[in-house]
Amino acid sequence: MFTKLVEKRRSVREFSDQKVEKEKIDSILEAALRAPSGRALRPWEFVVVSDRELLENLSVAKPGGAEFIKDVSVAIVICADTSESGVWIEDCAIAAVSMQYAAHSLGLGSRWSQMRNNNFSDNQSTKEYIAGLLDLPGDLEVECIIGIGYSNEQTVPYTKEDLPFEKISYNRYGQR
Repeated sequence: MFTKLVEKRRSVREFSDQKVEKEKIDSILEAALRAPSGRALRPWEFVVVSDRELLENLSVAKPGGAEFIKDVSVAIVICADTSESGVWIEDCAIAAVSMQYAAHSLGLGSRWSQMRNNNFSDNQSTKEYIAGLLDLPGDLEVECIIGIGYSNEQTVPYTKEDLPFEKISYNRYGQR
């Protein structure tokens, strides 16, 4: 069952204006809370955004990479207290991917926008911009935003022939 989910999940580029039900968002958040994290420290924090004005503002947080957020039903901003874990980036990424698979399993589309180490403008980082919008405390770093909604497009899964199996080595690098 999971392999079928992995085969079919693709990033969505176009979202419909249909609202996502609260129960589905709750299920997606539960999947994130169950995600593995280093030493079970769970350094992540999730901010669920459904307010249209905030979604518009988040869509410009990363010039050239977040525009789609204005069209989603909900965005989940994934943050972490970097002092809680040395692997907070990995922990946030695992939670984000867990959200995306959960969304797909519920008939929803999703798309990831990486935020860490980006600039909103010449004199303001993306983190500072988002922190100002969402009233984030200063000790939280923003890793990414996952946009979630009903897809307005038919995504096509990769075929097995499309997969780069040459990137797999066995026992030693380069051994196929």
